[in-house]
Amino acid sequence: MIDNSTVPRTNIEGSCDILPGPEDARGLASMLRDGRLLPEEALHRALLIERESGERLEAVVTRLGMISEDRLVAELARFSGLTAVGAEAFAATPVEGPELSLAFLRDIRAVPVGLTGEAVRVAVANPFDPFVVQAFAFMFQRRVERVVGRASDIDAAIERLYHGSQASDAAVDDAVDDEDLERLKDLVSDAPVIRAVNRLIANAVDQRASDIHIEPGDDGLAIRFRIDGMLRDAGRLPVAMRAPLVSRIKVMARLNIAERRLPQDGRMRISVRGHEIDLRIATAPSIHGESVVMRILDRSKLALDFAALGFDAVLTGRLREAITRPHGIVLVTGPTGSGKTTTLYAALAELNAPERKLLTVEDPIEYRLDGVIQTQVNPAIGFTFGSALRSFLRQDPDVMMVGEIRDTETAQIAVQAALTGHMILSTLHTNTAAGAVSRLLDMGVEPFLLGSVLTGVLAQRLVRRLCADCRIPFDPREGAPEALRPLLEAQGIRCLYHPAGCARCGGSGYSGRIAILEFLRVDDAVSRLVLRRADTRELLAAAEQGGMRSLAADGVAKAGEGLTTMEEVLRVASGES
Repeated sequence: MIDNSTVPRTNIEGSCDILPGPEDARGLASMLRDGRLLPEEALHRALLIERESGERLEAVVTRLGMISEDRLVAELARFSGLTAVGAEAFAATPVEGPELSLAFLRDIRAVPVGLTGEAVRVAVANPFDPFVVQAFAFMFQRRVERVVGRASDIDAAIERLYHGSQASDAAVDDAVDDEDLERLKDLVSDAPVIRAVNRLIANAVDQRASDIHIEPGDDGLAIRFRIDGMLRDAGRLPVAMRAPLVSRIKVMARLNIAERRLPQDGRMRISVRGHEIDLRIATAPSIHGESVVMRILDRSKLALDFAALGFDAVLTGRLREAITRPHGIVLVTGPTGSGKTTTLYAALAELNAPERKLLTVEDPIEYRLDGVIQTQVNPAIGFTFGSALRSFLRQDPDVMMVGEIRDTETAQIAVQAALTGHMILSTLHTNTAAGAVSRLLDMGVEPFLLGSVLTGVLAQRLVRRLCADCRIPFDPREGAPEALRPLLEAQGIRCLYHPAGCARCGGSGYSGRIAILEFLRVDDAVSRLVLRRADTRELLAAAEQGGMRSLAADGVAKAGEGLTTMEEVLRVASGES
């Protein structure tokens, strides 16, 4: 178990403003709306294009002819209180200072135009982008003064002045990577680097991301967020930030910043907007530097209620009946990232009572649960799922949750534990509920033992939940996928929904995720089939006779309720009907 006192803690305030986030587009959008420069319909269309294509909003509105460049520059200058400049204000040669990446300048659409005393003067196409100020302040180590220029003039100046700078990117990176350890420690303590990491995490939390991907490349760091199961671009950082930013994250997670050749795993606890969040950190070496993935574990958003996860009343009753038996095995199956652990946590919350002792063996511990003894495996010292399960039997538990049944040893110990009066909850990586039975038999579990202890198997997938504010109804006879029409007709569904996109869902048409499920209840008929090693098709047929609804059928039902789309159901459950 991880001791909370050893987990690094960081407080992240809302004032961090290094990584470009939605504020730059929102500020420009507010100006266009408040100044009545664009009709609401045109602005909504431009924001959708910006969201889907990744093109900057100022580029979208001028490219589509919604507003002229000159008018946009004049309004930006007036609204921001900055000076507007023409092409004559741009330098004839690159401004003296650090070498700048062509790709980076193209991405942020800003270019230095001069040095004035203690400041660097920068022409920007969008003065609402806070990243520009922080990036140039970090690279020039000077105060930044902004002026507003036409995007076309800025683009032309970038190409004219920096077109030959691509080859220098690797040299800049090498200069950072070759710094000695003491210099790297100084870099990770610099305010711009700290703000960069803080803003990165705060942006991800604000956008409901489950993971932050930091990916090094020739021209800097690409930042992507996984939101509702899908990766989305979230900005870029310059080459000069590559080593300091990754090292700062490693320091926060108490990893070795001098070791860049081997993958490392760590964890940290931070405070964002006043509530604590755990982050799981994984680094991996690449040809351009270290890649980092940060898993966000926000306990305040952990749903421990079956209904919130997507269970209807019938399925909730069946699962509750299975897990509240005095002994047995209940399994949750599905691919990685399908919400299996969350479902097990919901089951533990259902069982958590003073009269029961609950133990978990996990790899790793994702969320901390009150009233539950949680332990993390450590294979390096021989503490595996199997050995942990065996030792926990001497702890007088009523319920044990095993993160995953990975091997024959764990499977056989789980069966023995169930036979001796314990309830075992665990996961397997199989596509269907019926497939879990075959997997356990293949692991060497005897059929007569499995048939007597297996209580139920739940298979699940996660689909994106439609935004209730902007979903669009349509007649399924006109646009439903051919493969799912028989299920639509069988359930009598007369209305389905398309995603649209609005301010509430960030233009994606989806907000959150929901599970589609199938639950195989091991009754006498299924138990007899297990005893004679029946194949998956026979088990499936018997389960459906007993009232089981398949993954595809459950997905179609949820699409009919307006909770998701048929495309989402096909994406995760095609071939599982």
